[in-house]
Amino acid sequence: MKKAFIFLILFSLAFSTTCIVYFSGIGCPHCAKTDPFLFKQFLNSNKDVVVIKYEVYHHQDNAQLMYKYNEVYNTPLGVPLLLFDEKNVLVGDAPIINNLYKFYSNLNGSKCLLPDGKVPFDELDLNSLPGSPTVWANGRVAFRQDKSFDSRAVKEILLSNNIVDVLNKTNYTPVKPKDIELSGDIYSFENAVYIDGWVVEWNGPPYLSGEQVTTDGHSSYKLHLTVAKIISLAIVDAINPCALAVLTLMLLAILTYNPDNKMKVLYAGLAFSLAVFIIYFVYGLIIIKFFQIVQMLTSLRLLLYKLVALFAVVLGYLHVKDFINYKPGGFLTEMPMSLRPVVQKIINGITSPRGAFFTGAFVTLFLLPCTIGPYIIAGGILSFMDIIETFPWLALYNAIFVLPMLLITLIVYVGLAQVKNVKEWRDKNIKYIHLLSGIIMMALGIGMALGLI
Repeated sequence: MKKAFIFLILFSLAFSTTCIVYFSGIGCPHCAKTDPFLFKQFLNSNKDVVVIKYEVYHHQDNAQLMYKYNEVYNTPLGVPLLLFDEKNVLVGDAPIINNLYKFYSNLNGSKCLLPDGKVPFDELDLNSLPGSPTVWANGRVAFRQDKSFDSRAVKEILLSNNIVDVLNKTNYTPVKPKDIELSGDIYSFENAVYIDGWVVEWNGPPYLSGEQVTTDGHSSYKLHLTVAKIISLAIVDAINPCALAVLTLMLLAILTYNPDNKMKVLYAGLAFSLAVFIIYFVYGLIIIKFFQIVQMLTSLRLLLYKLVALFAVVLGYLHVKDFINYKPGGFLTEMPMSLRPVVQKIINGITSPRGAFFTGAFVTLFLLPCTIGPYIIAGGILSFMDIIETFPWLALYNAIFVLPMLLITLIVYVGLAQVKNVKEWRDKNIKYIHLLSGIIMMALGIGMALGLI
């Protein structure tokens, strides 16, 4: 009797269910507007809607699926893309936000649009869904964890008004809920269960407890990985030989004009480091914005992470090559020899801290050929965030980048070493600096390419 009652509820809900297929991408700035609107506003106010969501930036199978929809139904290839059926299609943040409610009310229910046809949600086997979907309804979400043979209980939890009744007749395992990452937002849940190869999460009673079957601390783990990658890249950039060379040249120029005035050396070094920090911060924003523009082209975005990883490996190889067979002015590892006389001439004109600031801002252009490599990789990693969210990361990166400049300035100021000693140390150890940089870059690139980090 209880089973028949639940089936009746499920059937009555599913009969008028509006099924939406939605393609989005984490890192897409337009998706960052539609994801919260769709999942935190629209779904919470419309209990008869099911959304089958496909994230295409980090799941290649989902991106290939979007191409399949394009072949079968001639749907657009941009994201965000929302499909009621082959004729009722919304693409872009403004069209979705402005027209979603109108489309929904006019249709009064729709079947799930699949590559091989349309299926009512009550007849849909969730295990037949291609790609890596997440299924949303009633403020709940389900995602496939393992191979499954029966998804009826999963659909019941998504649609039922009484989760307790569904759980009482189902074999399930309580698991620790994980945050679900949306573009521009995070959706947190209080409860989760593992049923027939699927994890279903929701908020509100019944409150459950148990060990998590899926990766614990997903968001925290991802955060720690991002911190490690950004710090590693910043360290490689910070010990870059050409950046240290420019600083020592600048300090020597200041000392030439003010041999007995160490305060000017201190102020000049601080001003130079501040200028580099500010200008490189701006460069970082430009790099990230470029990657975010590229993200709009889904096919390119799929290759982006792998290309960044390959670039890291190549850059690491070039540094190791400089260790094995060192020649000044190495490609992408040191300032080209043709630029050095120009930079030397500019630096020789420094006579004050103010001049050091403006010179620091200007010579960053000449530093780019030998320091931009790690920064491009960092920009690619950070591009999945909203531009405002990248500010603390860029601040961290550039604080590490200028740290050796600050340390050298302080060492010279307090008299622990002279500038010429710093220059001699750099020249003596330059091959080992390249080796350390190469090892870090190659390890990072290989880890990214293999999906380990």
